[in-house]
Amino acid sequence: MPTIMPAETHRHERTWMSFPTEGYVLGNTKESRSEAIRMWSSVANAIVKYEPVSMVVDPALESVAKDVLDDGVTTHPFPLNDCWMRDSGPTFVIDHGTNGATTLKAVDWVFNGWGQQEWSAWDKDALLARHVAEEAGVGVIDSSYVFEGGGFHVDGEGTAILTETVALDPHRNPGRTREDIERELHRTLGVNKVIWLPRGLTRDYGEFGTRGHVDIVTCMPQPGVVLFHDQRNPDHPDYQVSRDIERVLSQARDARGRQLTVVPIPAPAQGFEDDGTPTDFSYINHYAANGAVIACTFNDPNDDQAMTVLSQAYPGRTVVPISSKPLFDRGGGIHCITQQQPALSE
Repeated sequence: MPTIMPAETHRHERTWMSFPTEGYVLGNTKESRSEAIRMWSSVANAIVKYEPVSMVVDPALESVAKDVLDDGVTTHPFPLNDCWMRDSGPTFVIDHGTNGATTLKAVDWVFNGWGQQEWSAWDKDALLARHVAEEAGVGVIDSSYVFEGGGFHVDGEGTAILTETVALDPHRNPGRTREDIERELHRTLGVNKVIWLPRGLTRDYGEFGTRGHVDIVTCMPQPGVVLFHDQRNPDHPDYQVSRDIERVLSQARDARGRQLTVVPIPAPAQGFEDDGTPTDFSYINHYAANGAVIACTFNDPNDDQAMTVLSQAYPGRTVVPISSKPLFDRGGGIHCITQQQPALSE
């Protein structure tokens, strides 16, 4: 086991985030700007009650960030295009050296704006992972593969869940096969078993989507257990997506040969925008911090039931609900804007 990405529930040294930058996230109005800044800072200020938080901030917004962030949040100036640390930042892993030494390292994936999206710029964000590794004082594992942290989920024991439409996206990894992807995840993350889902949620294939990130459809709160986004409205296009995901997960075994315990978490009841566009609101996109689960809520009839499922899935952790519709309106959720730096030991 030379290199392994620990489960998100492994003790963290800290959480890394990026502060909102000028562009579509902040928007063109005073109200939109305030809403985005309030959203990102509320997540950071909730997490810092449980563990240290490091916030990368574009130098143009340093004074704004310091006005809204808790004094416990450490800021790091660095030029940014965007503010989705899970995707443009590094993936931290624990390296078990042949000499017996255990060190923390950071995987620097190629970042190309979620598969070269026309609306995305990534010249600055492509440099972010290496900068974060330097700030964290850890070595870098280079990869020639395009991956974002929202595109995979691991259990820390050798299992990963992916969607085919992200990992095999021709705008990300052209010409590469399942076997190629699995070999690279074994090399970088210590993955021995990949569970392949066919796709992600419908809204995620729109103009500003990621083409199927896994972290809004399923996650493993503990080894052998998997939560999945259960769309229960037969009129919603994600109803069949949920059925397909449930089927694949129910038939899968993890890296240790265990049949997974598959636990549904209801999709929010508000499944459509006013114009009939399907939403991708999801309780799956939460973040497991030290002693807490920072959870998305939507002022929705299913909020309470979802918080109960999360509380049962993460025994011993406090569920901290944060109203997250402004995040999803901008293309992601709480998990998308956070990235854990694991501690070297539990």
